[in-house]
Amino acid sequence: MEVKTSLLDNMIGVGDMVLLEPLSEDSFINNLKKRFDHSEIYTYIGSVVVSINPYRPLPIYSPEKVEEYRNRNFYELSPHIFSLSDEAYRSLRDQDKDQCILITGESGAGKTEASKLVMSYVAAVCGKGAEVNQVKEQLLQSNPVLEAFGNAKTVRNDNSSRFVKKMLWQKLTPMTLSLDLLEKSRVVKQPRGERNFHIFYQILSGASEDMLNKLKLERDFSRYNYLSLDSARVNGVDDAVNFRTVRNAMQIVGFMDHETQSILEVVAAVLKLGNIEFKPESRVNGLDESKIKDKNELKEICELTGIDQSVLERAFSFRTVEAKQEKVSTTLNVAQAYYARDALAKNLYSRLFSWLVTRINESIKAQTKVRKKVMGVLDIYGFEIFEDNSFEQFIINYCNEKLQQIFIELTLKEEQEEYIREDIEWTHIEYFNNAIICDLIENNQTGILAMLDEECLRPGTVTDDTFLEKLNQVCATHQHFESRMSKCSRFLNDTSLPHSCFRIQHYAGKVMYQVEGFVDKNNDLLYRDLSQAMWKANHSLIKALFPEGNPAKINLKRPPTAGSQFKASVATLMKNLQTKNPNYIRCIKPNDKKAAHIFNEALVCHQVRYLGLLENVRVRRAGYAFRQPYELCLERYKMLCKQTWPHWRGPARAGVEVLFNELEIPKEEYSFGRSKIFIRNPRTLFKLEDLRKQRLEDLATLIQKMYRGWKCRTHFLLMKRSQIVIASWCRRYAQQKKYQRIKSSAIVVQSYIRGWKLYWLRLIIHLPSNLSQMQKYFLEMKNKMPSLSPVDKNWPARPYLFLDSTHKELKRIFHLWRCKKYRDQFTDQQKLIYEEKLEASELFKDKKALYPASVGQPFHGAYLEISKNPKYKKLKDAVEEKIIIAEVVNKINRANGKCASRIFLLTKNNVLLADQKSGHIKSEVPLGDVTKVSMSSQNDGFFAVHLKEGSGAAGKGDFLFSSDHLIEMATKLYRTTLSQTRQKLNIEISDEYVYFLLVFKRTFPSVQHANRFISQKSNLG
Repeated sequence: MEVKTSLLDNMIGVGDMVLLEPLSEDSFINNLKKRFDHSEIYTYIGSVVVSINPYRPLPIYSPEKVEEYRNRNFYELSPHIFSLSDEAYRSLRDQDKDQCILITGESGAGKTEASKLVMSYVAAVCGKGAEVNQVKEQLLQSNPVLEAFGNAKTVRNDNSSRFVKKMLWQKLTPMTLSLDLLEKSRVVKQPRGERNFHIFYQILSGASEDMLNKLKLERDFSRYNYLSLDSARVNGVDDAVNFRTVRNAMQIVGFMDHETQSILEVVAAVLKLGNIEFKPESRVNGLDESKIKDKNELKEICELTGIDQSVLERAFSFRTVEAKQEKVSTTLNVAQAYYARDALAKNLYSRLFSWLVTRINESIKAQTKVRKKVMGVLDIYGFEIFEDNSFEQFIINYCNEKLQQIFIELTLKEEQEEYIREDIEWTHIEYFNNAIICDLIENNQTGILAMLDEECLRPGTVTDDTFLEKLNQVCATHQHFESRMSKCSRFLNDTSLPHSCFRIQHYAGKVMYQVEGFVDKNNDLLYRDLSQAMWKANHSLIKALFPEGNPAKINLKRPPTAGSQFKASVATLMKNLQTKNPNYIRCIKPNDKKAAHIFNEALVCHQVRYLGLLENVRVRRAGYAFRQPYELCLERYKMLCKQTWPHWRGPARAGVEVLFNELEIPKEEYSFGRSKIFIRNPRTLFKLEDLRKQRLEDLATLIQKMYRGWKCRTHFLLMKRSQIVIASWCRRYAQQKKYQRIKSSAIVVQSYIRGWKLYWLRLIIHLPSNLSQMQKYFLEMKNKMPSLSPVDKNWPARPYLFLDSTHKELKRIFHLWRCKKYRDQFTDQQKLIYEEKLEASELFKDKKALYPASVGQPFHGAYLEISKNPKYKKLKDAVEEKIIIAEVVNKINRANGKCASRIFLLTKNNVLLADQKSGHIKSEVPLGDVTKVSMSSQNDGFFAVHLKEGSGAAGKGDFLFSSDHLIEMATKLYRTTLSQTRQKLNIEISDEYVYFLLVFKRTFPSVQHANRFISQKSNLG
């Protein structure tokens, strides 16, 4: 029987925070630290997995671990990300429910690695086959590509995802990637201590000189304005090796060589765009105009992209505004030219990234038109609080506010649905609803994003200061909004808040945002002249990235702002999540040094607060802290009650009721659901665990006592056998000496006798009268020859004394001759029968009392004539091999001694048991798994078939049968096994009671009862 395990076994700290007692922020952090110090990086909060980044490899992700967690109950093993992955995948596969795994946490907490682990687990356990394996390999290899183009080094993480990644899986096959919300502002400007996207550094470090010449690039990072120099090199990161990895991954995913070259050309063009600089010039009409300082960079960009140099140069200097039928061309000053350059770089890179995702999806898309249920893996950047927080942090934190809102809502919904499903009374749970914060940001009339869009679209002078003034007017009285210039007097004396900033009190804490750059970043406007210039390129990829540049498809409508696009994307994401069953992985960073074995309690406490983990525990514990199916609860605690130990025969719920009544647990501490037991207080659960631990110690003591007794008896029996062996060798030695003396004496006597015989033989030969007597002897023998029957013992009398030895030798020779003549008459079938009879004689003669009665009975084998009986047509069709034995036997149940009629079939390779009435095959045992056949020496038909330990057929134990043809069945089973396996089957004939005690241990109270049962069966037979 399979050994059951549990989350509660060998628990370090508390594996599920719902069971933490007492519950406080300090105890929560201390429990995380205790588990982290013992390399237990995963902890549950109900069905939520809390993951702490260990910053070192751990041996807990091997293929053996994958198999260990495959198809296991969520709480059956210690907390692990594989457990949640398996739970989500099985819900998708078996219950046909859409699933979504949300991975959240701040930068550096291990979200990207967590998503890789989820994908690798699902890839390992989902469907097989050449096509599916190819798709899975392509999907896994898309990670290096997406990380190169979408990840960057930040102050908190050397490989931070700067986009939202969603992976969709069908039941057996990976389907699509969905990527959104790329931080494209990083292309043109990076905060201090951070890098641009990895791909720029990888190309310059890993590309060959020939490739760099084709891309018109130089290896020196300092030559490019878009690359920050203070963090260009990252410790432990080899950009050259990573570039080769990316190139190889692109080939596996399915990118053609010309596609890869086009992608690198676009990246090189973006990199070189940052080197274009402008200088001011005054026109005759007094307006400022910008000119490109060094046109060499522009020339190389145009050569890379296939754009006419004059067209691109004009697009950087002029802007065409079209309204209805009128076109107005205005010059761009230096600031506007730089804005146009950066806007082009950001759009070019972000559209390239979107094209990459689309191209990968084309390679891995499922070949079906039928909509199937899917599982999504969502990897999103976490809540960000930096020293300088700008527009990017604002929209990221807005997304996290929405995720927190849906997290609390879906958690409560899941709890309520389980209570209703289990028929448990639902009580309202008080919790902080951050909808008021979300409304502050996204309200269509008074929200911050709406105010920002309104300010961007307003005619006249629009600056970040005017935007802040508008916020002060509209949001001044909001309890989660703070500003130095707010009309709310309580903030006027807050000197920690600069004039150009505003502060929002998020669910994770207060965050101060610098308003500088909000308007420009929200506009994110790409001038139509640049779009049209890109569309005119002779570069197929760039032309495809800017379809709106086609003059035939001019759209005069202003493109949406970055904020509104982000808000729409978040709304779509939230709507998508509402339709799926959510699963959560909360990632925590233990320290800012990215070092192993360091646990910064203050940093972890901050993350626990803004992730709302403590509140999540309180929501889970508001009703019942622990719930478990009746079967598992009874299996774990049944040893605490005499009525349920060792086996409970009734329903599991009734067993749990008996158990809890026996333990006198207060009824207010638990409730019975339809399929689960609900325990209100963790103290009750820990009391059960303490009682179980004590009981297991008592059982272990009992087992030790029995083992010591067995060991002492085994040692005694060994000593006894040794004494017998020594005594037998001594007797053997004495007998050998005696034999040698007798042999020597016999040789002397024989020599004298031979001499005497030889003397008389010579006398006989030399007598002429003996010749006539010998002739007469042989002539009479010819006429007096007995019959040719080998069993005829008649032989003519010896006429002369001197022919005594000759007479005996002739009798022996004649008997051998007629035996041979008799054997030559046998057919092959008769020979086989006599061989079996001879084999039976060797196996059972003088050993089994039943054997003499079987000598005269022919061995038929197929007593049932299955091939002729239409009743067994189904059985005949199921058995393809030749049937050696087909006999009805009585199979004896070891649990209660009851008999059941079964058809015993022996083929060349298997032993089969079938139901006598239906012909349905109950058991099939390969001959290689049969190790022994044992029986008593009495006149009974009982025999046991012993199976190899660990074999598939041995799960239900050995077989005990009763048959009227025991000798024939054992003989044929012995010969067939020897023929197929080349090994002799052990036929054990013994009257020792150990085996029968083992078989009938639950039916007979003693060995004497078992022997009496056997005697009765023998008499009846």
